[in-house]
Amino acid sequence: MADKILTEHFGLENLFKIGVYMKNKGYEAVKKVLSEKKPDEILAEVKAANLRGRGGAGFPAGVKWGFVPKDIEKSKYLCVNADEGEPGTFKDRYIMTHNPHLLIEGIIITSFCVGIHTAFIYIRGEYEAVALRLEQAISEAYDKGFLGKDILGTRFKLDVYVHRGAGAYICGEETALLESLEGKRGNPRLKPPFPASIGLFGCPTVINNVETISNIPSIVLNGATWFCQMGLPKDGGTRIFGVSGLVKKPGIYELPVGTNLKEIIVQHAGGMKDGKKMKAVIPGGMSAPILTEEEIDINMDFDSLVEAKSMLGSAAIIVIDEETSMLDVLMRVTKFYSHESCGQCTPCRIGNSWINKIVKRISDGNGKRGDLDKIIQLANNMLGKTLCPLGDAAAMPVMSIIQKFREELESYIPLGN
Repeated sequence: MADKILTEHFGLENLFKIGVYMKNKGYEAVKKVLSEKKPDEILAEVKAANLRGRGGAGFPAGVKWGFVPKDIEKSKYLCVNADEGEPGTFKDRYIMTHNPHLLIEGIIITSFCVGIHTAFIYIRGEYEAVALRLEQAISEAYDKGFLGKDILGTRFKLDVYVHRGAGAYICGEETALLESLEGKRGNPRLKPPFPASIGLFGCPTVINNVETISNIPSIVLNGATWFCQMGLPKDGGTRIFGVSGLVKKPGIYELPVGTNLKEIIVQHAGGMKDGKKMKAVIPGGMSAPILTEEEIDINMDFDSLVEAKSMLGSAAIIVIDEETSMLDVLMRVTKFYSHESCGQCTPCRIGNSWINKIVKRISDGNGKRGDLDKIIQLANNMLGKTLCPLGDAAAMPVMSIIQKFREELESYIPLGN
């Protein structure tokens, strides 16, 4: 059984070109689907594979597709979320850079399954070179007859477009992404209605992350049972773990879902660099509550991390060494969310602004006794009280840093204050 799905061929020269991709089973899944499979069969296979969303929420992809109405006169759309604005996250960039045709093949199969004829890849504005590579790959796919009208002699047609964002983190939230695609300010929508029923241009829409969609060709070729065996019964397949921080070998590691966090850091990423000791780990991108060194002997799957009061998120592992000030970490977190809040919800707009101001005051040496409690109070006022998850994403790491490193943070507050 292969231990890689998404990065298996990354070492091949010019893999991003369609000729090299096709020599390595590229577009075989599309050929199989269009000649042998019915949409309902594909949907059943994806559901059985227990492919959970790789963007952060972990919602089962097949279940999400199943929410889209079948018999409806309106157009249906697929939006691939390639915004990747979560600090510490860089996995999708690697997929799109090294193997863009894998994503395109997944888009074709997903669209055929759901009855979609127009797909958008919403990519982070800063990913200029990646967007150009995607556009080149899409052009190649059109030339080979995998996109456009009458694909491979069937009646199925599909057009794929790359849409570049403008650097707003909030547009990674699915409804803000839709607003941006429609040419509006990227503010999240109130849900319900959900995108599966009323999404892009008021039509049924599927929104999935790059890594999620890129798994589809392998599920079609090898089956749901094979995919589940690589991961966990309720969470199939592999994950691309992006490891950053003061480790010997930072980078991406594709490993089975549920691989131990300590194993990823010590065995795969080589452990701590320069003889430094580990202080803490953020397991799933900046929005994930922090773990202490004593808490990292844990499996990297959604349920295990929820039990540990953190989350898998985007599987972006940020390793923090002993010499890093937790006040600096807190400052970076609060500055980011204060800047990136869209401002639509008062608890998030005001809460993030005030939290950042208080942390800056502590950082400037003017902190007061009670400041940390005030930050906790403000963060609590954001939890569950905003239209989108950004309020929670900002509050959870702040609260966990204060709770687990309070003594260190208090040491920065002058005794007389």
